[in-house]
Amino acid sequence: MDIYQSTLDYLMQFPVFDMWPGMKSVLERVACGRPHAWRLPMILCEAVSGSREAAIPACAALACAQISIILVDDMLDEDSRGEYRSIGFGRASNFAIAFHSSALDALCFCEAGARVRFEAVESLNRMLRETAFGQELDVQNPSDEDAYWRVVKNKSAPFYGSGFFLGALLGKARKATAARLDTLGRLYGEMIQIHDDLNDCMAVPANPDWLLGRKPLPILFAQTVNHPERSKFIDLCGDAGSQESLTRAQEILIRCGAVSYSIDCLAGRYRDARAILKDTALLYENDVEALLEELIMPVRNLFEVLGDGLPGFNLFVSESQAETG
Repeated sequence: MDIYQSTLDYLMQFPVFDMWPGMKSVLERVACGRPHAWRLPMILCEAVSGSREAAIPACAALACAQISIILVDDMLDEDSRGEYRSIGFGRASNFAIAFHSSALDALCFCEAGARVRFEAVESLNRMLRETAFGQELDVQNPSDEDAYWRVVKNKSAPFYGSGFFLGALLGKARKATAARLDTLGRLYGEMIQIHDDLNDCMAVPANPDWLLGRKPLPILFAQTVNHPERSKFIDLCGDAGSQESLTRAQEILIRCGAVSYSIDCLAGRYRDARAILKDTALLYENDVEALLEELIMPVRNLFEVLGDGLPGFNLFVSESQAETG
């Protein structure tokens, strides 16, 4: 079963997509990119012994929710690739509201029992509210680490927690199991945020985070922690559009420990997630484990290349060897 086509087929039964061709066009275009997040409820549903078909309403809800969130987030971030660039702020805002509503419809009208539908809608609605609050915090551009983690726990984590929870719920998992998988999904979301922060900070040419003065974790570390090159780094951030300045700033991220610290945060959440997974009875856990491994593998590869040139190498390698036997 192609979960992307099945998700489209499920959503196309709702009149709004016939009434509003622009929404249908956006949905189909996004589906062509086969977003990874759309698959999460299916993976978790199967993990608790549910069927792929049972997960389709959850995949559809998460798909619409993600589109709604991205439409808004792109406007807040002034992203040059955002939909609002071609259709304007007003229409993009209208689309975001409509996709938000469609996400709820996908669960309200699914074939699950009334109790399951209520818990599913409650989870999705809570996630959308938390994410909106997280976006509000992010707009304020957190200036210290406590503020950064508050953004991550509200903006990044709830989406994945709800995706894990919905898949487990529609797979008829016990309530306690679904709740544990919600927690696991939130850790997974935090891992994705740290992973993305590392990639964005080391990207060439400069990622918009540099150019807009935003503070992903490595940049926040290098700007706020007292290290010998802090002042130089802050000056270079103001000229990150220059390739030479960007290269020098990225080199400081490595030397000052910003990259090592971010990797340590990622590895810590990986260990916590593995502990939850180990203590959760799943019929099929390999695909869930693969989600975590996909995010930690670049770290393993980095350690293999740089060895003990990065702080924490020996600890990480010993724990990795213990996990793999």
